[in-house]
Amino acid sequence: MAKKRKAANFKHQVFVSHATADKWLAVTICEKIELTGASTFRDDRDIQGGDDIPQEIRTQIKASRELVVLLTPDSVERPWVLLEVGAAWGWRSGYRIVPVLCHVTVDAIPDIIKGKKAYHLNEFDHYLEDLKQRVGQ
Repeated sequence: MAKKRKAANFKHQVFVSHATADKWLAVTICEKIELTGASTFRDDRDIQGGDDIPQEIRTQIKASRELVVLLTPDSVERPWVLLEVGAAWGWRSGYRIVPVLCHVTVDAIPDIIKGKKAYHLNEFDHYLEDLKQRVGQ
């Protein structure tokens, strides 16, 4: 059984939003993010049976410093992905939301975050370099 991670134990947590169909990609993204020294929250791994899912999502978005949203053909229309993006957008001014595009164009970015710099999956290392600097601060 996976042990639940507590955000309070980490200086810089990244919430990773994704569709269930993109789990392998999300796992890989989390592994790469964690190599920078940041922690990650991923609902399929970190929410336990019996947890209040909406409340845990809200709690972890608030505990995170930024949200990475994996936008794929499977995720762009998913209600939970859009809900998580909206919650992060509304949480506080300056909350970093990073769209990561995989087999979709910039047109797939939800309107609420169209102005955010997006990375194509092949450019994800650039995001990791920037993140590593933020984690070190």
